[in-house]
Amino acid sequence: MADRLDFQLLSLGLRRIGWLRFWVQTTLGIVVVGVLLFNNIGGRLARNSERALGLGPGLSLTTLAFFVLLFSLWQGWLIVRTGRALDSAARPSRGETGRLLKRGVIADLLGLVFSSVGYQALAGSLFVQASLQAPGFFGSPMAGGSGQSLVGYPITSIEMLSVLSNTQVLFAHLFGLIISLWLLQRIYRAG
Repeated sequence: MADRLDFQLLSLGLRRIGWLRFWVQTTLGIVVVGVLLFNNIGGRLARNSERALGLGPGLSLTTLAFFVLLFSLWQGWLIVRTGRALDSAARPSRGETGRLLKRGVIADLLGLVFSSVGYQALAGSLFVQASLQAPGFFGSPMAGGSGQSLVGYPITSIEMLSVLSNTQVLFAHLFGLIISLWLLQRIYRAG
């Protein structure tokens, strides 16, 4: 049977690590929202916004990963709450705490899948766009095989922001996954 000091140390650790996870993921989530909003507004204002083939699916998956990040943030706050409860008389069991952390692991894994597939869609789209560019001068027209003029547009900063938002949400889920796995290991090793 664990004594009072063990529960106090476990409670303190869960609270501190839970807050660290929560605030790091919140900060990265704010960056993602800002970039997605700027990308949406800037993409509508930019000329020839239809030229960015394939950015839509990548941004949709990034947005899905962001919504999963919101659930992960809620799980982080529940970890802090569980840490507080461990130091009280009505402490949760090891199984309840483990289930909470496992839900966080599953959410972060799902977010990693969405953001990884979204990253592949964004990178593939930008690769196709970059391969259509003429060597030398950016934006010079390339003659197509059927006499059409395929214009190789340069990759814009708004398109690069799409990749940045995806990278931020990917890192937020990776950070949450590492923290959750570490906490799971600590909880089951403690007793």
